[in-house]
Amino acid sequence: MASHERADDLAGEPDGFDRLWTPHRMAYIRGEGKPADKEAGPGCPFCRVSEVSDEEGLVVARGEVAFVVLNLYPYNAGHLLVCPYRHVADYTDLTPDEVAEVADLTRTAMRVIREVSAPAGFNLGMNQGQVAGAGIDAHLHQHVVPRWGGDANFLPIVARTRALPELLADTRARLAAVWPTDELHVKG
Repeated sequence: MASHERADDLAGEPDGFDRLWTPHRMAYIRGEGKPADKEAGPGCPFCRVSEVSDEEGLVVARGEVAFVVLNLYPYNAGHLLVCPYRHVADYTDLTPDEVAEVADLTRTAMRVIREVSAPAGFNLGMNQGQVAGAGIDAHLHQHVVPRWGGDANFLPIVARTRALPELLADTRARLAAVWPTDELHVKG
């Protein structure tokens, strides 16, 4: 766009609607960053978390066999994922230690989110397989989604857009600051 052009000049016919521009959602719509295959390693975003800093990977907490990370495309602010480090797709293939730590980290995530954001409730769940809604089905992850009364509005329905009140890095910092370190068994 040339410097003399104004956005208003390019907006088309006025229709009485305000616009909420969310260009970051285009990466999700295009499937950018999704694994090209189902293999473990650098192509899997959950496997890559072990290779980067907590800030870069949006990791809130790390355990011995599992970790907690912010969802890059959250349903609501504070939407966390609890993942085993091991690249495994099916819940029935988790070891007893992985099952226990995923459950413990999920419970702690709920406590921390309650302290930081005071949600009215939560959605918890795992989508097993692409047909069940798993965006990344090769690496199991548990969703911890905080919910507030009235948090579902017209935007997801008419605009396929969610309005989030803060940046992911800020949400990660707030949650990590409150996470109880005595409950962590940090992977070494």
